[in-house]
Amino acid sequence: MNVGMEEHENNNNGDISQKPKKQKGKHDKPKPWDDDPNIDRWTIEKFDPSWNESGMLEVSSFSTLFPQYREKYLQEVWPSVKSALKEYGVSCELNLVEGSMTVSTTRKTRDPYIIIKARELIRLLSRSVPVHQAIKILDDEVQCDIIKIGNLVRSKERFVKRRQHLVGPNSSTLKALEILTGCYILVQGNTVAAMGSFKGLKQVRRIVEDCIQNKMHPVYHIKVLMMKKELEKDPALANENWDRFLPKFKKKNVQQKKVKTKEKKPYTPFPPPQQPSKIDEQLESGEFFMSQKKKSAKTWQEKQDKQAQKTAENKRKREAAFIPPEEPRKQDTKSEDDNKDVAAMAMSLKKKAKDFGKQKLSENINAEAYIATAGEPSKKKSKRRET
Repeated sequence: MNVGMEEHENNNNGDISQKPKKQKGKHDKPKPWDDDPNIDRWTIEKFDPSWNESGMLEVSSFSTLFPQYREKYLQEVWPSVKSALKEYGVSCELNLVEGSMTVSTTRKTRDPYIIIKARELIRLLSRSVPVHQAIKILDDEVQCDIIKIGNLVRSKERFVKRRQHLVGPNSSTLKALEILTGCYILVQGNTVAAMGSFKGLKQVRRIVEDCIQNKMHPVYHIKVLMMKKELEKDPALANENWDRFLPKFKKKNVQQKKVKTKEKKPYTPFPPPQQPSKIDEQLESGEFFMSQKKKSAKTWQEKQDKQAQKTAENKRKREAAFIPPEEPRKQDTKSEDDNKDVAAMAMSLKKKAKDFGKQKLSENINAEAYIATAGEPSKKKSKRRET
Protein backbone atom coordinates (compact mmCIF):
# COMPACT_ATOMS: atom_id res chain seq x y z
CA MET A 1 0.00 0.00 0.00
CA ASN A 2 2.80 2.38 0.89
CA VAL A 3 4.51 1.71 -2.43
CA GLY A 4 1.30 2.50 -4.31
CA MET A 5 0.82 5.77 -2.42
CA GLU A 6 4.38 6.85 -3.18
CA GLU A 7 3.87 6.16 -6.91
CA HIS A 8 0.61 8.18 -6.90
CA GLU A 9 2.35 11.15 -5.25
CA ASN A 10 5.20 11.03 -7.78
CA ASN A 11 2.69 11.07 -10.65
CA ASN A 12 0.91 14.08 -9.14
CA ASN A 13 4.23 15.96 -8.76
CA GLY A 14 5.06 15.26 -12.39
CA ASP A 15 1.69 16.67 -13.52
CA ILE A 16 2.20 19.87 -11.47
CA SER A 17 5.70 20.48 -12.87
CA GLN A 18 4.39 20.08 -16.44
CA LYS A 19 1.72 22.87 -16.03
CA PRO A 20 2.78 26.20 -17.64
CA LYS A 21 3.38 29.18 -15.33
CA LYS A 22 1.03 32.18 -15.44
CA GLN A 23 2.47 35.14 -17.31
CA LYS A 24 1.33 38.71 -17.77
CA GLY A 25 -0.34 39.39 -21.09
CA LYS A 26 -1.09 35.76 -21.82
CA HIS A 27 -4.15 36.82 -23.81
CA ASP A 28 -2.12 39.18 -26.01
CA LYS A 29 -2.03 36.75 -28.88
CA PRO A 30 -2.24 37.68 -32.57
CA LYS A 31 -5.87 37.76 -33.73
CA PRO A 32 -6.95 36.87 -37.26
CA TRP A 33 -8.45 40.39 -37.78
CA ASP A 34 -5.32 42.27 -36.67
CA ASP A 35 -3.76 42.27 -40.13
CA ASP A 36 -7.01 42.73 -42.05
CA PRO A 37 -6.42 45.69 -44.46
CA ASN A 38 -10.17 46.26 -44.87
CA ILE A 39 -10.62 47.34 -41.23
CA ASP A 40 -9.85 51.00 -40.39
CA ARG A 41 -9.42 51.27 -36.62
CA TRP A 42 -9.32 55.10 -36.59
CA THR A 43 -12.85 55.59 -37.90
CA ILE A 44 -15.50 56.50 -35.32
CA GLU A 45 -18.71 54.63 -36.08
CA LYS A 46 -21.96 56.56 -35.76
CA PHE A 47 -24.14 55.33 -32.91
CA ASP A 48 -27.12 53.23 -33.89
CA PRO A 49 -30.14 53.37 -31.49
CA SER A 50 -30.71 49.65 -32.08
CA TRP A 51 -27.57 48.94 -30.04
CA ASN A 52 -29.36 50.12 -26.89
CA GLU A 53 -33.11 49.66 -27.32
CA SER A 54 -33.90 49.43 -23.61
CA GLY A 55 -32.45 52.88 -22.83
CA MET A 56 -30.69 54.08 -19.67
CA LEU A 57 -31.27 52.48 -16.27
CA GLU A 58 -30.35 55.58 -14.20
CA VAL A 59 -30.66 59.33 -14.77
CA SER A 60 -27.31 61.10 -15.25
CA SER A 61 -27.07 64.88 -15.06
CA PHE A 62 -24.38 67.57 -15.22
CA SER A 63 -24.58 71.29 -14.45
CA THR A 64 -22.21 74.20 -14.94
CA LEU A 65 -22.21 77.87 -13.97
CA PHE A 66 -22.00 80.72 -16.46
CA PRO A 67 -20.89 84.35 -16.03
CA GLN A 68 -23.47 87.13 -15.71
CA TYR A 69 -22.56 88.77 -19.03
CA ARG A 70 -23.63 85.57 -20.87
CA GLU A 71 -27.14 85.57 -19.36
CA LYS A 72 -28.82 87.68 -22.05
CA TYR A 73 -27.23 85.73 -24.93
CA LEU A 74 -28.13 82.34 -23.43
CA GLN A 75 -31.76 83.42 -22.99
CA GLU A 76 -31.93 84.24 -26.70
CA VAL A 77 -30.31 81.01 -27.98
CA TRP A 78 -31.70 78.54 -25.42
CA PRO A 79 -34.57 77.33 -27.67
CA SER A 80 -32.07 76.26 -30.36
CA VAL A 81 -29.96 74.43 -27.72
CA LYS A 82 -33.06 72.69 -26.40
CA SER A 83 -34.14 71.52 -29.88
CA ALA A 84 -30.60 70.25 -30.69
CA LEU A 85 -30.47 68.15 -27.50
CA LYS A 86 -34.03 66.88 -27.94
CA GLU A 87 -32.96 64.92 -31.04
CA TYR A 88 -30.68 62.81 -28.82
CA GLY A 89 -33.21 62.45 -25.98
CA VAL A 90 -31.43 64.80 -23.55
CA SER A 91 -33.25 67.42 -21.49
CA CYS A 92 -31.70 70.78 -20.56
CA GLU A 93 -32.59 73.53 -18.10
CA LEU A 94 -31.44 77.16 -17.77
CA ASN A 95 -31.58 78.50 -14.21
CA LEU A 96 -31.19 82.28 -14.17
CA VAL A 97 -31.51 82.55 -10.37
CA GLU A 98 -28.48 80.36 -9.67
CA GLY A 99 -26.79 81.21 -12.98
CA SER A 100 -26.40 77.59 -14.06
CA MET A 101 -27.16 75.23 -16.98
CA THR A 102 -28.18 71.60 -16.40
CA VAL A 103 -28.39 68.63 -18.81
CA SER A 104 -29.78 65.21 -17.91
CA THR A 105 -30.75 61.93 -19.58
CA THR A 106 -34.36 60.86 -20.16
CA ARG A 107 -36.18 57.63 -21.01
CA LYS A 108 -35.72 58.40 -24.70
CA THR A 109 -31.92 58.55 -24.39
CA ARG A 110 -30.19 55.69 -26.19
CA ASP A 111 -26.57 56.79 -26.65
CA PRO A 112 -24.78 56.46 -23.27
CA TYR A 113 -22.00 58.87 -24.28
CA ILE A 114 -24.30 61.69 -25.44
CA ILE A 115 -24.60 63.02 -21.87
CA ILE A 116 -20.82 63.67 -21.87
CA LYS A 117 -21.22 65.52 -25.17
CA ALA A 118 -24.07 67.56 -23.69
CA ARG A 119 -21.88 68.46 -20.71
CA GLU A 120 -19.16 69.70 -23.10
CA LEU A 121 -21.83 71.73 -24.94
CA ILE A 122 -22.86 73.73 -21.84
CA ARG A 123 -19.21 74.18 -20.87
CA LEU A 124 -18.45 75.71 -24.28
CA LEU A 125 -21.52 77.97 -24.07
CA SER A 126 -20.34 79.27 -20.69
CA ARG A 127 -16.89 80.03 -22.22
CA SER A 128 -18.41 82.45 -24.82
CA VAL A 129 -18.42 79.99 -27.75
CA PRO A 130 -21.22 80.90 -30.23
CA VAL A 131 -24.17 78.49 -30.19
CA HIS A 132 -23.90 77.53 -33.90
CA GLN A 133 -20.30 76.44 -33.25
CA ALA A 134 -20.92 74.79 -29.85
CA ILE A 135 -23.72 72.53 -31.19
CA LYS A 136 -21.14 70.84 -33.48
CA ILE A 137 -19.69 69.12 -30.39
CA LEU A 138 -22.68 66.71 -30.45
CA ASP A 139 -21.14 65.12 -33.55
CA ASP A 140 -19.08 62.00 -32.77
CA GLU A 141 -16.06 63.16 -34.81
CA VAL A 142 -15.73 66.51 -33.03
CA GLN A 143 -14.04 66.78 -29.63
CA CYS A 144 -13.27 69.77 -27.43
CA ASP A 145 -10.60 70.88 -24.98
CA ILE A 146 -10.72 73.84 -22.57
CA ILE A 147 -7.13 74.86 -21.70
CA LYS A 148 -6.62 76.85 -18.49
CA ILE A 149 -3.87 79.44 -18.96
CA GLY A 150 -4.50 81.78 -16.03
CA ASN A 151 -2.25 79.94 -13.55
CA LEU A 152 0.72 79.45 -15.92
CA VAL A 153 2.13 82.98 -15.38
CA ARG A 154 2.27 84.95 -12.14
CA SER A 155 2.66 88.47 -13.56
CA LYS A 156 -0.57 89.91 -14.97
CA GLU A 157 1.29 92.14 -17.46
CA ARG A 158 3.29 89.21 -18.87
CA PHE A 159 0.13 87.09 -19.10
CA VAL A 160 -1.73 89.74 -21.13
CA LYS A 161 1.30 90.27 -23.41
CA ARG A 162 1.77 86.53 -24.13
CA ARG A 163 -1.96 86.00 -24.64
CA GLN A 164 -1.81 88.77 -27.26
CA HIS A 165 1.06 86.88 -28.97
CA LEU A 166 -1.31 83.92 -29.29
CA VAL A 167 -4.05 86.04 -30.88
CA GLY A 168 -1.73 88.14 -33.08
CA PRO A 169 -2.47 91.39 -34.93
CA ASN A 170 -6.09 91.36 -36.19
CA SER A 171 -6.32 87.69 -35.01
CA SER A 172 -4.00 86.66 -37.86
CA THR A 173 -1.98 84.18 -35.74
CA LEU A 174 -5.17 82.55 -34.42
CA LYS A 175 -6.60 82.17 -37.93
CA ALA A 176 -3.38 80.56 -39.18
CA LEU A 177 -3.45 78.07 -36.29
CA GLU A 178 -7.10 77.23 -37.03
CA ILE A 179 -6.29 76.51 -40.70
CA LEU A 180 -3.20 74.38 -39.96
CA THR A 181 -4.64 72.36 -37.05
CA GLY A 182 -8.19 72.12 -38.39
CA CYS A 183 -9.62 73.26 -35.03
CA TYR A 184 -11.82 76.10 -33.87
CA ILE A 185 -9.93 78.19 -31.27
CA LEU A 186 -11.38 80.88 -28.99
CA VAL A 187 -9.27 82.83 -26.47
CA GLN A 188 -11.50 84.15 -23.68
CA GLY A 189 -10.24 85.44 -20.33
CA ASN A 190 -8.14 82.82 -18.53
CA THR A 191 -9.08 79.92 -20.83
CA VAL A 192 -8.67 78.81 -24.43
CA ALA A 193 -11.52 76.75 -25.91
CA ALA A 194 -10.66 74.48 -28.86
CA MET A 195 -12.85 72.18 -30.96
CA GLY A 196 -11.68 69.63 -33.51
CA SER A 197 -10.06 66.22 -33.87
CA PHE A 198 -7.88 64.59 -31.22
CA LYS A 199 -4.73 65.20 -33.26
CA GLY A 200 -5.52 68.87 -33.77
CA LEU A 201 -6.43 69.40 -30.09
CA LYS A 202 -3.11 67.91 -29.02
CA GLN A 203 -1.24 70.36 -31.28
CA VAL A 204 -3.32 73.32 -30.04
CA ARG A 205 -2.67 72.50 -26.37
CA ARG A 206 1.06 72.27 -26.98
CA ILE A 207 1.16 75.57 -28.90
CA VAL A 208 -0.90 77.42 -26.26
CA GLU A 209 1.16 76.17 -23.32
CA ASP A 210 4.47 76.91 -25.08
CA CYS A 211 3.29 80.45 -25.84
CA ILE A 212 2.05 81.28 -22.33
CA GLN A 213 5.13 79.70 -20.67
CA ASN A 214 7.38 81.63 -23.12
CA LYS A 215 8.99 78.44 -24.49
CA MET A 216 8.27 79.12 -28.17
CA HIS A 217 6.40 81.82 -30.08
CA PRO A 218 3.31 80.62 -32.02
CA VAL A 219 4.84 81.93 -35.29
CA TYR A 220 7.59 79.28 -35.06
CA HIS A 221 4.99 76.57 -34.46
CA ILE A 222 3.15 77.80 -37.56
CA LYS A 223 6.35 77.44 -39.62
CA VAL A 224 6.82 73.85 -38.38
CA LEU A 225 3.20 72.93 -39.13
CA MET A 226 3.50 74.37 -42.65
CA MET A 227 6.62 72.27 -43.27
CA LYS A 228 4.80 69.16 -42.03
CA LYS A 229 1.88 69.87 -44.36
CA GLU A 230 4.28 69.97 -47.32
CA LEU A 231 6.09 66.80 -46.21
CA GLU A 232 2.79 64.89 -45.89
CA LYS A 233 2.20 65.36 -49.63
CA ASP A 234 5.33 63.34 -50.48
CA PRO A 235 4.57 59.58 -50.20
CA ALA A 236 8.30 58.71 -50.34
CA LEU A 237 8.83 60.38 -46.92
CA ALA A 238 5.88 58.65 -45.23
CA ASN A 239 8.07 56.20 -43.25
CA GLU A 240 11.08 58.48 -42.68
CA ASN A 241 12.07 60.78 -39.86
CA TRP A 242 11.27 64.44 -40.63
CA ASP A 243 13.55 66.04 -38.03
CA ARG A 244 16.22 66.83 -40.62
CA PHE A 245 13.69 68.85 -42.67
CA LEU A 246 12.12 70.78 -39.80
CA PRO A 247 13.65 74.09 -38.68
CA LYS A 248 15.32 74.28 -35.28
CA PHE A 249 14.82 77.43 -33.24
CA LYS A 250 17.19 78.45 -30.48
CA LYS A 251 15.97 80.60 -27.64
CA LYS A 252 17.91 83.85 -27.32
CA ASN A 253 18.87 85.02 -23.84
CA VAL A 254 17.66 88.60 -23.52
CA GLN A 255 19.71 90.65 -21.08
CA GLN A 256 17.58 91.62 -18.14
CA LYS A 257 18.02 94.61 -15.91
CA LYS A 258 20.31 93.94 -12.99
CA VAL A 259 18.64 94.46 -9.66
CA LYS A 260 20.62 96.87 -7.52
CA THR A 261 21.34 95.34 -4.14
CA LYS A 262 21.96 97.55 -1.15
CA GLU A 263 25.25 97.03 0.62
CA LYS A 264 24.76 95.53 4.02
CA LYS A 265 26.16 97.61 6.83
CA PRO A 266 28.27 95.89 9.46
CA TYR A 267 26.20 94.59 12.34
CA THR A 268 26.42 96.53 15.60
CA PRO A 269 24.54 95.54 18.76
CA PHE A 270 24.02 99.20 19.69
CA PRO A 271 21.01 101.09 18.34
CA PRO A 272 21.56 104.17 16.14
CA PRO A 273 21.81 107.55 17.90
CA GLN A 274 18.51 109.32 18.47
CA GLN A 275 17.83 112.12 16.02
CA PRO A 276 17.17 115.59 17.55
CA SER A 277 13.52 116.61 17.57
CA LYS A 278 12.13 119.92 16.30
CA ILE A 279 12.01 121.34 19.84
CA ASP A 280 15.65 120.36 20.42
CA GLU A 281 16.68 122.22 17.26
CA GLN A 282 14.71 125.30 18.36
CA LEU A 283 16.36 125.19 21.80
CA GLU A 284 19.78 124.94 20.20
CA SER A 285 19.20 127.91 17.87
CA GLY A 286 17.42 129.98 20.54
CA GLU A 287 14.23 130.21 18.55
CA PHE A 288 12.29 128.46 21.31
CA PHE A 289 12.62 131.46 23.64
CA MET A 290 11.62 134.05 21.01
CA SER A 291 8.22 135.74 21.11
CA GLN A 292 5.48 134.90 18.62
CA LYS A 293 5.96 138.25 16.88
CA LYS A 294 9.68 137.67 16.36
CA LYS A 295 9.06 134.11 15.16
CA SER A 296 6.55 135.28 12.54
CA ALA A 297 8.95 138.08 11.48
CA LYS A 298 11.78 135.56 11.10
CA THR A 299 9.68 133.16 9.03
CA TRP A 300 8.48 136.06 6.85
CA GLN A 301 12.10 137.19 6.29
CA GLU A 302 13.17 133.64 5.35
CA LYS A 303 10.27 133.46 2.94
CA GLN A 304 11.30 136.80 1.37
CA ASP A 305 14.92 135.62 1.02
CA LYS A 306 13.84 132.41 -0.71
CA GLN A 307 11.54 134.38 -3.00
CA ALA A 308 14.34 136.79 -3.91
CA GLN A 309 16.69 133.90 -4.71
CA LYS A 310 14.02 132.27 -6.83
CA THR A 311 13.28 135.47 -8.78
CA ALA A 312 16.99 136.07 -9.36
CA GLU A 313 17.39 132.50 -10.64
CA ASN A 314 14.40 132.85 -12.98
CA LYS A 315 15.71 136.19 -14.27
CA ARG A 316 19.10 134.67 -14.96
CA LYS A 317 17.47 131.82 -16.87
CA ARG A 318 15.38 134.26 -18.97
CA GLU A 319 18.37 136.45 -19.79
CA ALA A 320 20.49 133.43 -20.71
CA ALA A 321 18.33 133.01 -23.84
CA PHE A 322 19.36 136.48 -25.13
CA ILE A 323 23.14 136.08 -24.66
CA PRO A 324 24.66 135.43 -28.10
CA PRO A 325 26.86 132.39 -28.36
CA GLU A 326 30.58 132.86 -28.85
CA GLU A 327 31.60 132.45 -32.46
CA PRO A 328 34.49 130.10 -33.01
CA ARG A 329 37.60 131.95 -34.18
CA LYS A 330 39.93 130.39 -36.69
CA GLN A 331 43.48 130.69 -35.47
CA ASP A 332 45.81 131.39 -38.40
CA THR A 333 48.94 130.08 -36.74
CA LYS A 334 50.88 129.97 -39.97
CA SER A 335 50.25 133.64 -40.89
CA GLU A 336 51.17 134.85 -37.37
CA ASP A 337 54.41 132.86 -37.47
CA ASP A 338 55.23 134.24 -40.92
CA ASN A 339 54.63 137.84 -39.75
CA LYS A 340 56.86 137.29 -36.75
CA ASP A 341 59.62 135.90 -38.95
CA VAL A 342 59.39 138.83 -41.40
CA ALA A 343 59.50 141.40 -38.56
CA ALA A 344 62.51 139.71 -37.00
CA MET A 345 64.31 139.66 -40.35
CA ALA A 346 63.55 143.39 -40.94
CA MET A 347 64.87 144.34 -37.51
CA SER A 348 68.06 142.36 -38.02
CA LEU A 349 68.60 143.94 -41.47
CA LYS A 350 68.08 147.46 -40.06
CA LYS A 351 70.54 146.79 -37.28
CA LYS A 352 73.11 145.42 -39.72
CA ALA A 353 72.66 148.43 -42.03
CA LYS A 354 73.11 150.84 -39.13
CA ASP A 355 76.25 149.11 -37.95
CA PHE A 356 77.61 149.06 -41.48
CA GLY A 357 76.97 152.82 -41.93
CA LYS A 358 78.70 153.71 -38.69
CA GLN A 359 81.69 151.64 -39.66
CA LYS A 360 81.89 153.33 -43.11
CA LEU A 361 81.72 156.83 -41.63
CA SER A 362 84.44 156.13 -39.14
CA GLU A 363 86.73 154.88 -41.92
CA ASN A 364 86.21 157.70 -44.58
CA ILE A 365 85.86 160.78 -42.35
CA ASN A 366 87.49 164.13 -43.52
CA ALA A 367 88.44 166.50 -40.65
CA GLU A 368 88.52 169.77 -42.66
CA ALA A 369 85.17 169.13 -44.34
CA TYR A 370 83.60 168.08 -41.05
CA ILE A 371 84.76 171.32 -39.32
CA ALA A 372 83.58 173.47 -42.26
CA THR A 373 80.16 171.92 -42.33
CA ALA A 374 79.81 172.07 -38.58
CA GLY A 375 80.02 175.93 -38.63
CA GLU A 376 77.42 176.45 -41.43
CA PRO A 377 73.72 176.31 -40.58
CA SER A 378 71.67 173.66 -42.22
CA LYS A 379 69.56 174.47 -45.31
CA LYS A 380 66.39 172.91 -43.88
CA LYS A 381 66.53 175.08 -40.77
CA SER A 382 67.10 178.26 -42.80
CA LYS A 383 64.17 177.52 -45.09
CA ARG A 384 61.94 177.01 -42.10
CA ARG A 385 63.04 180.35 -40.65
CA GLU A 386 62.35 182.15 -43.96
CA THR A 387 58.88 180.77 -44.06
